[in-house]
Amino acid sequence: MRHRQATKHFNRTSKHRTAMRRNMATALIQHGSIRTTEAKAKYLRRFIEKLITVAKKGTLHARRQVISRLQDRDLYTYDAKNDDYELEDQTAVQKLFDVIAPRYADRPGGYTRIIHLAERRIGDAGKQVILQLIEDGPSREGTGGNSRRSARAAKRIEAAKGIEDKTKAAAKDQESVEKAPAEEAPAEETPAEETPTDEAPAEETPAEEAPGDEEVPADGEGQEDKG
Repeated sequence: MRHRQATKHFNRTSKHRTAMRRNMATALIQHGSIRTTEAKAKYLRRFIEKLITVAKKGTLHARRQVISRLQDRDLYTYDAKNDDYELEDQTAVQKLFDVIAPRYADRPGGYTRIIHLAERRIGDAGKQVILQLIEDGPSREGTGGNSRRSARAAKRIEAAKGIEDKTKAAAKDQESVEKAPAEEAPAEETPAEETPTDEAPAEETPAEEAPGDEEVPADGEGQEDKG
């Protein structure tokens, strides 16, 4: 009975498993995705995600921890024109600390994904998958893939944005309606102030006629003197 034996043995010795895990992790760091069996992908996922979490610290101690488990190796790329391999500028650990770890600075885990393939491996018909590093950073909106689930999530997000735009437009319309009567109120008061100014000259007219009435007895006195 295999009590408390959580590690997959893969019919290999411990040294062979360690070498296989390091080779696969280095290939994943270099290329960003690898094609392997489902069991090996799940076995490697736990290992590589822990290394990325340690590399996010960016300290010298973290670098030494990663080197002790991964081993710092040179990376080579195949040149088809010259039919030869060229040495890259960065090693595996340098690329992990300088390129991959900063990409997930705001992401708390979940740096890889497993994509299942319909094709089976020739020979034993083992399940094949693609293990790849997630290129997106902290975004978790579910709009990165081409599956039906991601399409539905994208529709929900677009619908939510449309509702928010409509509510904002309605709020702006209400504010404009409320401000309009407040601005017209002082315009109605201005003609009321002009009305008393027009009545003022009407009161002065009887004051001018008063000296005309006083001249009447003066004429009468003149007539009496003639008589």
